[in-house]
Amino acid sequence: MKKVSILFAFLCLFATQGLWAQAPTSGYQPGAVAQSFNLKNIDGKMVSPDNYPDAKGFIVIFTCNHCPFSIAYEDRIIALNKVWAAKGYPVLALNPNDPGIQPEDSYENMRKRARSKKFTFPYLLDEGGLTARQYGATKTPHVYLLKKNQADLIVAYIGAIDDNSRNASDVKEKYLENALLDLEAGKEVQNPLTKAIGCSIKLNK
Repeated sequence: MKKVSILFAFLCLFATQGLWAQAPTSGYQPGAVAQSFNLKNIDGKMVSPDNYPDAKGFIVIFTCNHCPFSIAYEDRIIALNKVWAAKGYPVLALNPNDPGIQPEDSYENMRKRARSKKFTFPYLLDEGGLTARQYGATKTPHVYLLKKNQADLIVAYIGAIDDNSRNASDVKEKYLENALLDLEAGKEVQNPLTKAIGCSIKLNK
């Protein structure tokens, strides 16, 4: 257990200091109009926010198979989708990593991971990281909460899911859920931007 804790601390240091593979540095800010996307799901079908005409918005999470931070959040993401998809905010998980850099993040391994964890949400292949680049995602996991405003998708929140990447039971502030509660109450998100903590997205330049 001690070795695992030391390893996780080491990973935190590298992830937060951005010493892993380079990732995009530009992208959306809260309040921006986000572009939609149409990406291949693990079942081979194409999935887009446009497929959800009754949704109020979307919890877009850039994630992957191999990153210990992403793995630590998987059960929390499943729980988020269980609660919030029914309220109009489904999870759309996107894997932007290049499998040539990180083979564990291949499409076939995405399918295996989703089956193993019984994902209840789409797990989409962001081939070439094009959507991640457009959105400005730099970490896995990296959250973009979108709200619908007629035909537009407005970025309401960007950042981390909560304040404890290591242990769900030690979470003190649920950034994403607080933002969702603000939207549900018809309010502006009080804390629209936090720092995403995770592994750097693995993309070729």
